[in-house]
Amino acid sequence: MRRQLLEALQNDCGQLQGCECKTLEPACSASTWRADLSDGRSLFLKLASPAMLHVEARGLRSLKHWADPELLLIPDPLGVVPVGERAAMILPWLESGRGDQHQLGRGLALLHRASAEAGLDRFGWDEEGFIGLGPQPAGWLPSWGDAFVSLRLIPQLQLASNWGLALDPLEPLLAATRVWLDQHQPEPCLVHGDLWGGNASVLVDGRGALIDPACWWADREVDLAMTHLFGGFSARFYEGYQQEWPLDPKHDDRIVVYNLYHLLNHANLFGGGYQKKSLTAIDAMRSMLL
Repeated sequence: MRRQLLEALQNDCGQLQGCECKTLEPACSASTWRADLSDGRSLFLKLASPAMLHVEARGLRSLKHWADPELLLIPDPLGVVPVGERAAMILPWLESGRGDQHQLGRGLALLHRASAEAGLDRFGWDEEGFIGLGPQPAGWLPSWGDAFVSLRLIPQLQLASNWGLALDPLEPLLAATRVWLDQHQPEPCLVHGDLWGGNASVLVDGRGALIDPACWWADREVDLAMTHLFGGFSARFYEGYQQEWPLDPKHDDRIVVYNLYHLLNHANLFGGGYQKKSLTAIDAMRSMLL
């Protein structure tokens, strides 16, 4: 794989700009690599299918459009090059630290607010995408309840039939969820869409950074809800967010509903304990909404 990546960098990538690749080593996973160039730059290379990288690159550029670069860095894709049957997306290497997450929270809130001020009157996305390795369908709907249930929950519930979860008995709960979310009446804003701790960091200069999005126009609370799912976000992150755009006092009530989407996706991809967690979340929703 190293040889293929080197050939791709040399033959298909304009980022070398006459310099040489001094080192090319695996980064944080088998599908990610770090390239150190002779001019002092370092690049991050991510291997995946061309379709997944196309969606990810578009998401990064969309987030970057609304982000305040003084608080939140969104890496700009430098190119996508073919590597055998897959492709590699090339990004600048980000040097992460272990600093205060206050700027990260502030930056996310300002990104959400700036995109909400665009005044979009619908929820969704116009291109088939991915949530992790799972599918994230395209579509637009004017009602937030309809958008979240129809575009996010139902496709995952249909996949969950493969491990025994029946959709028909859930129809009363889904109908109640539509009505309940519509009563919330959020503003559409651009969300990261897959905001677990591995996709957010603090840079050595103190700014926040976001990578690997699954963007769509949604209630901003879906991002905040996911930060509670796997941990990794400090009290300072939430303080920073609330400083810039305070959340509805009842936002905690919607966490279990919004995170069911991610639990179902994990259950469909990985099985195991995520199936039980999905069923537990569904039971909690029944107790709350029916």
